[in-house]
Amino acid sequence: MTARTAALAGRISFTLALGTGLLALSSCRNHDFPEYPANYREFAYVTNGGSNTVSVFDVVNVRLDRVIPVGQNPTGVSVNPKRNEVYVVNSGSGQGSSANGSVSVIDTAKNAVVASIPVGRQPYFIDVDAAGDLAYVANAGSNSVSVIDLTSRREIGAAGTGEGPGLARISPDGRSLVVTNRVGNSVSILSAKGHGVPVMRKVLEGCPGATDAVILPDSTKAFVACSAGHQIMAIALAKAEDANGPARTDALEAMLDVGHSPVHLALKPDGGELFVSNFDSDSISEVVTSRDEVGGAYLMGSHPVRGLVTADNLLLYESNFSSQEISLYSIEDGKRVAPSIHVGDGPDAMAFSSGGRLLFAVDARSSDVAVIRTSTPSLFTLLPTGRQPNAIAIKAFHVQ
Repeated sequence: MTARTAALAGRISFTLALGTGLLALSSCRNHDFPEYPANYREFAYVTNGGSNTVSVFDVVNVRLDRVIPVGQNPTGVSVNPKRNEVYVVNSGSGQGSSANGSVSVIDTAKNAVVASIPVGRQPYFIDVDAAGDLAYVANAGSNSVSVIDLTSRREIGAAGTGEGPGLARISPDGRSLVVTNRVGNSVSILSAKGHGVPVMRKVLEGCPGATDAVILPDSTKAFVACSAGHQIMAIALAKAEDANGPARTDALEAMLDVGHSPVHLALKPDGGELFVSNFDSDSISEVVTSRDEVGGAYLMGSHPVRGLVTADNLLLYESNFSSQEISLYSIEDGKRVAPSIHVGDGPDAMAFSSGGRLLFAVDARSSDVAVIRTSTPSLFTLLPTGRQPNAIAIKAFHVQ
């Protein structure tokens, strides 16, 4: 995205922020940093595209644990919900590269790379199914989706898509794979069946710059952001006949008008509403998912790029890429909560700690991570990353 990639690099004073965080630690330790069992571990993983590394942060002690070398230009990252593994997408040497990408497998108990899985050209994101058995990687340079068996750690096949797929999202029930074709301005919907290669089911045209996608928790509907325009696509997903009604095929339900350049969709955990980050309108749009209805638009900071809803469905955190701040929006009250939280330069990807007490926000231009207390939303500290940090994922587990 032009506004993001053309911006000059900035830098926030890490020393000053760290000192502030350490002074605050004694006053918030009991509430924000509870005592954990001795065998409890929790780590945040940040991909550093300019350093070919992953920064690993100890969430329990709020510090950098280590830096792990991975493949070339790491971008997306995802955790396995069933096993202690994290998957990092290495996109290769950039636009137009003929070299294939790969997926690095990190064992979270060791915090070390234990396997590298070849995929197609220019992959950027990865999605893991609810069972933790399969992963799906959209290969923008190969017009395909790689299917990875996470047990054998190998690609078991690739399915064709539209042009320039950016994201492949698997439904919670594991039956539908939704692929956004950014260059082709379309959405591909495939049937995912067990360990086989997904089969094309439907192609929906007319979504310029198709980017992000979310699927409702009951797997009945998907929403896709058309980032080169001002709409999102609401799609009813196919289902077999059952006690709740007759069978149906995939169908476009509606094209919903939102702001300019919708780049990200943040779904409430209960699936009732989603929030659209309108990058070039400096706003978010609120969508009622059951009625395909846009409830309203609300001004945020400059270039809102990513949203994240709390587990209790009450609060939206919105990163504003050009404002050096995180805005808060009260879902129940339908308005922004003041003041915004000042962070590093170019805030983008975010992730909550497992208990929701901390929010980690990746600052893409100042190459750090802002750690935010959620009890009384405020900046706790900044932690350094490698160059050009991209994405973040958090994994919590107990060691045996």
